[in-house]
Order: sequence, then C-alpha cells, then structure tokens
Amino acid sequence: MSTDHGLVKRFRQEVGDRLARQRRLDQASGVPSMSGEDERQFARALIAQVLEEFARGEIGAGRTPPTAEEEEALAAGTHAALFGVGRLQPLLDDPEVENIDINGCDRVFVGYADGQELMRDPVAESDDELVELIQILAAYSGLSSRPFDTANPQLDLRLPDGSRLSAVMDVTLRPAVSIRRARLGKVFLSDLIGNGTLTADVGRFLSAAVGARKNIMIAGSTNAGKTTLLRALANEIPVNERLITVERALELGLDQFPELHPNVVAFEQRLPNSEGQGEITMAELVRRSLRMNPSRVIVGEVLGDEIVTMLNAMTQGNDGSLSTIHANSSMEVFNRIATYALQATERLPVEATHMLIAGAIDFVVFIEKRNDYNRGGTLRRYVSSVREVAGVDGRVLSSEVFAMSSMGLVPHAPIACLEELAAFGYEGAWS
Repeated sequence: MSTDHGLVKRFRQEVGDRLARQRRLDQASGVPSMSGEDERQFARALIAQVLEEFARGEIGAGRTPPTAEEEEALAAGTHAALFGVGRLQPLLDDPEVENIDINGCDRVFVGYADGQELMRDPVAESDDELVELIQILAAYSGLSSRPFDTANPQLDLRLPDGSRLSAVMDVTLRPAVSIRRARLGKVFLSDLIGNGTLTADVGRFLSAAVGARKNIMIAGSTNAGKTTLLRALANEIPVNERLITVERALELGLDQFPELHPNVVAFEQRLPNSEGQGEITMAELVRRSLRMNPSRVIVGEVLGDEIVTMLNAMTQGNDGSLSTIHANSSMEVFNRIATYALQATERLPVEATHMLIAGAIDFVVFIEKRNDYNRGGTLRRYVSSVREVAGVDGRVLSSEVFAMSSMGLVPHAPIACLEELAAFGYEGAWS
C-alpha cells in the first residue's frame, strides 16, 4: 500500500501549525512547556483530529474517505515528518539497513548488513523537498542549529537514532546525502567477539589495555566499524570515571547509557555563523576538555589539526584516551598523523610528530571491512592488526603484537607492557 505523500506534507503543515499555536498559548498563560514525549503524544492527538476532519470533508464532497489502513499509514507518515526523518523513517527503522546514499531525491541506494546494495523508492517529491527535509533535521539535531543552504553547502550531524548524516548541495549537480546507521548503540566487546569482529584473546587483551589506561588509536577505512569498536572499548571503562567526548557531530552517545557512564560531558564542534563568527574548533574543544577534570578524553574521529592538541593531552597525564582515524593499515597510521600535524597551527616537522606519537600512543588497532557478497559471502568486519608503539628513532618504532595468519588473528610478537596488562587479567601467549 503506497502512502499519499502530498497528503502527508499537507497534514504535517496543519499539525505543525496547531502545535506551534499551542506552544504560544502555553507560553502566554505561563504554563510550563511540554516535554518532548508530551509534545509527541499531543501531536498524535492532533494528527487524529486532522485525519478525522479530512475524512468528514471527503464524505461531504462525495468522495471515499481513507480506509483504516490508509489512515494508519497517513498518521505514521505525518508523525515521522514532524518528529522523525519523513520518508527516510522506514529505512532507518529497518534493523538490516547499514547505509543510505541519496544522489538526488529519486536516486536512493541502500546497503544492507549482508552486503547487498539495492536501489529504493524516492525519499522526497523533489530535490527542493529533500533539501528542506535536511534543513529541518539540521535545525533540531545536535547541540546547536546548523545551516544548510547555498552559503553553507556542507553539513554533518547526528540523527536522533544515533545515525551519522553527511550532506552537500551546490557543489554537486543534485543534493547528495549519505547516512551511516548506528546499528549497534549499546555494544560490548563480548558482542564483537560473538559476531566475529574480535577473537576472544584480542577481546581480553583490549579489555585489559583499557583497564591499564593505555592510549588506543582505532584505525580503518570508512564504514569499517571504528566507532562501534570505540563504543565497546569505552564500555570497558569503570563506571566511576568522568569521561569527556569531543566530536565534530555528536555520534558516540555514551551519555545515553547512564548505568554505564553516569558522568559524561559530550562536546560538539560549533561551526561559524553566516558572518563567519562563533566557530569553536575541535582543537579548542580538546584543550577545553583538559580543564573539565576528565578521567579520560575520547576524541570521536581525528581528521585535522586537533591531532597535535590530542597527542599533547595524552602525554600530560590523561592516560587511557581513545580515538579513531582513517587509515589503510596499522602502519600507515603514523604517517597519517604526521600529515595532519603538518597542517596544524604548530606546523610540527615529521620527526617531532613521530616523537610526540611515540610518547602518546600505546596501541594501534586496525579494523578491516570486506564485502564478499558478490561471491556468495557477506559483509565482514574484523580486527586484522594490533601494533604496540615501542619508541622512536627518527620514525615511530612499533611491533605488530597481533597479525593475520591462516589461523586468523593470532599473537605475533611479545607485548612489552604485558606485566601491566596482567594486573587486569590478561596473560598473553608470550607469558
């Protein structure tokens, strides 16, 4: 059964107007503002009211009113348009969807957990309507409203369900949107062992490394599962520690699970306004986090000049930090960091950067993604390398303590800090 999206758009406008009118009346009467959940419940009542009025109008005009099933679909679509993501909502509600790529309103490609990529129905009637949808999301997602228009043609934000959205316009022929689903929000190392991302031995090693307050950098390609692994490592941190997270767009969501992390402050980068003022960069937020009495600082993703500030923080007593970075191998991470450091305000030379890396990072964990769907397999994500930083001699010296073999990921070299890990339950193959 197809939904009349023209009616959904009309009902969304009517209900939105009535909701705004009620807010104004409450404010004028001194009535406390409705909570988010109260507003959603009130909106459901308004939607039912609007649908009833519409049905009466259709009967009065001699037309057939919507059936019960059609009314239910219209109500769900209107509610999703008001509080969700409109016609994207069914895709986000599908637990098997991993990625959604939109190259214009009617070119929608969906990637599934089993590795399939299929074209799906349009998510808007026009590209203008698609841009309007993204603008609404940008206004109400994250800590502050984010513009998306000709003057601000790029947008990154976290959707209410934790998914990550990236959108561009005017630099492409048609507006383009990519959404990466957060399929595993509350995730533990045991879950990743269960789905084959980790071996049991590496799971015990990582748990001990977090307990021993080792600084860990997670590396991998786009959509390899870096953030999911970061969440699982963060969930190994003792409940009494104060965590500060720093992100370009809120995504980690550690504060959503107070039973695991009751003391969390989530920082989000702020973009400049239309006059170019008010920007708060990632590097500034990392510096600010050090003044907020953190037990650990977690930087969601390193993509630029914040790397120098973060490495300095790791060498100044903030042990146990976690972060992610894009790289094609565990060895490439050190050169990638050096490249970012060259672009930073400090303009650190390569040799100085490698000295900083050697003093800051203890382990690099590389996670790999492989799609074997076309050969009868499925999409696989798995940790394929773990390196321990061993020092510096012009360049960072490292030892691959876990490496891939015909037996899978196995111990490959002795771990220098094994005694420290043993205090947290990890004995290792070389003990």
